[in-house]
Formats: sequence, C-alpha cells, structure tokens
Amino acid sequence: MLTESLVDRHQWWRIADPAWANPVDPTFAQQRGGRWNAPGSHATLYLNEDIVTARMNMELFSAAWPYEPQDLRPEHAPVLVGVTLPRSQIVADAHTPEGLTGLGLPLTYPLDAGNKTVPHDVCQAAGGAVHQAEFRGVRCRSVTSPLGEGRELAWFPATARSKATIQITRSFADWFWA
Repeated sequence: MLTESLVDRHQWWRIADPAWANPVDPTFAQQRGGRWNAPGSHATLYLNEDIVTARMNMELFSAAWPYEPQDLRPEHAPVLVGVTLPRSQIVADAHTPEGLTGLGLPLTYPLDAGNKTVPHDVCQAAGGAVHQAEFRGVRCRSVTSPLGEGRELAWFPATARSKATIQITRSFADWFWA
C-alpha cells in the first residue's frame, strides 16, 4: 500500500443539503456505507479536493433528477462546505499507478477492464484494509471522470474527537455556476 501525506490546511469541499444539522458528520457514511467503507464499518467523510471535482459530482448526482439544477429554489439547493482536516494526515494513494497496484485496483480506475465503474465492494475491501492499517483515508481519482481527472478523499477520522473544521459555506449559485 502506497501512502502520502495530505497538505496541511488544504481546503476540501463537501456538497451538503442546507438542512443538514452537521454537514461534516462522518457517521452517516459509517451507517450506510459508501464507495470506500462498507455499511456499519467505520466513520468516513467523503470530500472533493477542489471545486471542479465537486461540480462533476453534482452533475452526476443531479443527472437522475426530473428537473435541472437551475430549477432548484435557493433554500433547497445544495451548498458547498469548505473544510480543513487535522494536521499530519497519512492516507492511501488510489490515483497513481503504484498506489492503485498496491491497493489491488486496476490501473484504469475508476473503470475496470470491462470499461465499467469498479464496484463498491472492491473499493470497500481496499478501504477496509487502509482503515485496518490505521491510515486516515483514501485519496483517489474521482469516480465521476472515466479519464481519472479530479481527486476525492474518503477521510477516516482517527477518533470520535477528530473533526473536519468548517471554514466556509458557499451557496449553490456561488459555487456551481461560478
């Protein structure tokens, strides 16, 4: 497993429903699971490395809606929450050829040899191994881009006291259309 240190004080981005009481609560993904953690496994906070990646994720998410993002009322539109993480976070690399090989993922990730998205159970097994090795998450190619552009982070807090700190919250009109 190839690891890397996250840049301290980097601002990560989370798409959030404005009605959420705590948009950086990692226990929701702990309960329901996600790409890098199985349901009921460990706390995980899913983040975008930059605003462009957040936009790609929003476009993918909203593609199944019966309406367009511009049809949303401002009070119901997703906000973008900028956060920083505790310092000195060591995570698994799931974006370079060496990192992908070390996690047992195809070099074509996020696609497999059949040109389909690598299934959640494969990524969850890799994420479980990363968590078991006590690393703080997986920095990966964005699954929203078959060409591997954009980076995402599945962050595994060290303890219940480890928190992502909200730095800024941007309205939908401010981040999606800008």
